[in-house]
Amino acid sequence: MCGRYTLLAEEAEILREFGIGQPIKGYEPRYNIAPGQKVLSVIHDGQQKRAGYMKWGLVPRWADDPKIGYKMINARSETAHEKPSFKTLMSRKRCLVIADSFYEWKKTKSGKQPVRISPKGKSLFAFAGLWDRWEKEGEDLFTCTILTQEANDFMQPIHDRMPVILTEQSQEHWIEPVKWSPDEASGFIQQLSMQDLEGYEVSEYVSSAKNEGEECIRPIT
Repeated sequence: MCGRYTLLAEEAEILREFGIGQPIKGYEPRYNIAPGQKVLSVIHDGQQKRAGYMKWGLVPRWADDPKIGYKMINARSETAHEKPSFKTLMSRKRCLVIADSFYEWKKTKSGKQPVRISPKGKSLFAFAGLWDRWEKEGEDLFTCTILTQEANDFMQPIHDRMPVILTEQSQEHWIEPVKWSPDEASGFIQQLSMQDLEGYEVSEYVSSAKNEGEECIRPIT
């Protein structure tokens, strides 16, 4: 499961880190990015990498109703290559979703405790994502989903799933403009080594998707 994350970096850092040659239209740092909102993504158009916003929640091109996207914010990496909604996208519509931390809610005796999590020693990273373009009656919608996998040792006490986090080298391969078979794309994800994570507890303020600002990431004492 990946249902909330942050991206607080300066635009120049993102452009430098991911090798993007053009400014990011409408970029703004965010403390509490939620499903249904716009997320910063990177694709390769065959000539260069491009960064821009997509809506979080995949709407397949064949869907009748774009509301289906609210049910498709994540895709299980172990089975995405078998599912009609994701199979073709695994082959040719792979993207990066840029972040600098994500939130997960740990079950406790008193309720659910939010935790802010990030790879050790990294100020920026990318989730493995899939994207599609939906068109109907003049409406043009670009959407994406984030791939997930079984939790590593750090995440297991918090949640049984976690987003697929790409290394710098695997980022380049994931979006390279080469058509893979769905099985090849799945195999690529499954052979990735999991990165070391770290995290700290934050206020329940972040639990509401309406809330934004530094209070979302402030450690609780």
